[in-house]
Amino acid sequence: MNELEKALGYSFKNPELLRTALSHSSYVNEKKGPGGVCNERLEFLGDSVLGMVTAKYLYNSFPDMPEGMMTKTRAELVCEPSLYETAKKLGLGQYLLLGRGEEQAGGRERPSINADAVEAVIAAMYLDGGYAVAERFIMDNILASVNSGVQYHDYKTALQELVQKKSDQTLKYEMIGSEGPDHAKVFTFRVLLNGSPLGEGSGRTKKLAEQNAAKKALEELQK
Repeated sequence: MNELEKALGYSFKNPELLRTALSHSSYVNEKKGPGGVCNERLEFLGDSVLGMVTAKYLYNSFPDMPEGMMTKTRAELVCEPSLYETAKKLGLGQYLLLGRGEEQAGGRERPSINADAVEAVIAAMYLDGGYAVAERFIMDNILASVNSGVQYHDYKTALQELVQKKSDQTLKYEMIGSEGPDHAKVFTFRVLLNGSPLGEGSGRTKKLAEQNAAKKALEELQK
């Protein structure tokens, strides 16, 4: 764990918190005897801490950004792909505690498991060292690439404007799936043009999933 703590930039006073953050439910379910705790409760807490730090950052860094755009941008920054990239950068997968079945199924590389572990680690740092420790980690590892020069795109509007160049064109968005716990639900939407599927996208909010579907549709139309 010493190498992981170096990657995290933090040394735990209570190493058991870090161990719990790395313990997938499949590992705990296979352990014999009472007392095993998986990282799901820490994940729940970490999701809230991450959301708070990100919201504070956007509020302070982009004073002219409207509330709706802040909501969308926050969802983009804390989405599964973003957290998975953070996990890969930290080498988090090699430290995960997985059950044999999950291990054999490639769980160490599974984006959802790695993203959940990042949130659990954030919670562990928060509980062990306080808000400032968790905030510094989030700023350095998740929000570091964000700056005032970032451009934000409304793909739904862009798609609507492109489609309206021809008459009798109808766009429709429909949800085709959702997965994950209630506090970290991922939605998948499909956009249809005149009833034909044109693109799909996923996101932590329905609005973000629609935006990502519109982005895919735009890419398809512009080929």
